[in-house]
Amino acid sequence: MKLLEKLIDIPSPSGSEHLMRDFIIDYVKKNSPEWSVRPKLIYGDQFQDNLILVFGEPRTAIFAHMDTIGFTVRYQDQLVPIGGPHAESGFELVGKDGMGFIDAKLRVDEEHQLFYDFPRAIETGTTLTWKPNLKVTEEYIQGPYMDNRLGIYNALKVAETLEDGVLVFSCFEEHGGGSVPMLIKYIHENYPNVRQALISDITWVTEGVQHGKGVAISLRDRNIPRKKFINRILALADESGVSYQLEVEGGGSSDGREVHHSPFPIDWLFIGAPEDNVHTPNEKVHIKDLVSMISLYKFLMEHL
Repeated sequence: MKLLEKLIDIPSPSGSEHLMRDFIIDYVKKNSPEWSVRPKLIYGDQFQDNLILVFGEPRTAIFAHMDTIGFTVRYQDQLVPIGGPHAESGFELVGKDGMGFIDAKLRVDEEHQLFYDFPRAIETGTTLTWKPNLKVTEEYIQGPYMDNRLGIYNALKVAETLEDGVLVFSCFEEHGGGSVPMLIKYIHENYPNVRQALISDITWVTEGVQHGKGVAISLRDRNIPRKKFINRILALADESGVSYQLEVEGGGSSDGREVHHSPFPIDWLFIGAPEDNVHTPNEKVHIKDLVSMISLYKFLMEHL
């Protein structure tokens, strides 16, 4: 879990994904000599803060978004949310401005307006995020940013044995999207055999998706993947022997939304472990579900 601990310690809300990107680049350069295939790293000014890893002759891409929710300091002690954090008074926030490190507390008034409590004024525009506090037991992983640190963790674990595939670490998913269309276009133009995508993200515990029963394969959210591709994934999931659950929702979305609406013929499916306490500092995921997520992704990347 050392890798996950390091991922949790990196604040990267929308607009600051370069922090996570740089960590992943360093991690890949250090560890990829021990992997089955050393990937080609694609990044730079033309890709802004996004990162692509290419292994062998890819057929399938995995998308994992690097950004998370957080808050932006407005004026006086006001806060503006980044994405959709679940806000409760007393939640601990951290950040840094020109005057130093910040360890503040969130305050929510009766009108649900957001403020920070800190002994001094914090510079306008400063980003605050949940204070890292990872807890690991025999059954659960709990802390902030499971969505989508576990999606990144999954992709990097798959990378260890991946021979053919593309790993895409994208930006802005928590705040409206925007980077995936450019990334899909690049992949389509440079790796035309990639016609399918798996969305490595974390979903929600609901009445139909429970802790400890396996990774969730989402049959639909706001968008509906192509039925032929769904059937192919389900057949392979059965063949793999990995525990999984089926999810059906009418709302919500992910990077799959932007793949879905792209002009390119790329199928997609969201596959992720379920979590409780969504978008709080105490997101909770069952370890069995994370293990089944990694196992299923490895199997699919080999057989798709």
